[in-house]
Amino acid sequence: MDFTKVITGRESIRSYDPTRPVERAVLERILDAGRIAPSAANRQPWRFLLASTRESLLSLRRTYPKPWFLDAPHILVVVGKTGEAWSRQDGWNSIETDLAIAMDHIVLAAENEGVGTCWVGAYDPLLLRGAIGLSSEDRVYAITPLGYPRPGFAKKGQKQRKALSEVVKYI
Repeated sequence: MDFTKVITGRESIRSYDPTRPVERAVLERILDAGRIAPSAANRQPWRFLLASTRESLLSLRRTYPKPWFLDAPHILVVVGKTGEAWSRQDGWNSIETDLAIAMDHIVLAAENEGVGTCWVGAYDPLLLRGAIGLSSEDRVYAITPLGYPRPGFAKKGQKQRKALSEVVKYI
């Protein structure tokens, strides 16, 4: 797929076909896109936790119980450890930036494969920690369902964004 089509075609999908899991090879290509993402000082402080079993999905679905989320055949949790991420001299830690880059690579790779995603940050963090047994050092950055849209689903195909002239200043 042409990269411009990938970035303009990507939308948050809130309609998943629960009867159609994503093939293992497709999931691995999507996850590999996150693995090869750049990170500060090449620390790669991430882990990608993919729920696909009935039990793990039930646990994670409680953390964000929207009806459309309950249908996704896979849920991905992007996790990192602050201590493994690079820190600048003033104490700023790159963990959120590193995890955002990895998540973005994953979301765009999924779009390229025809797999829907929806970047979710409104999950219940305490329930999520318990559902997947995270340590106090683990930082969850985001979760996303992964799945094929339901038959008949159509994307909106329209992004409402500010004009380039509103967000770019040549200096």
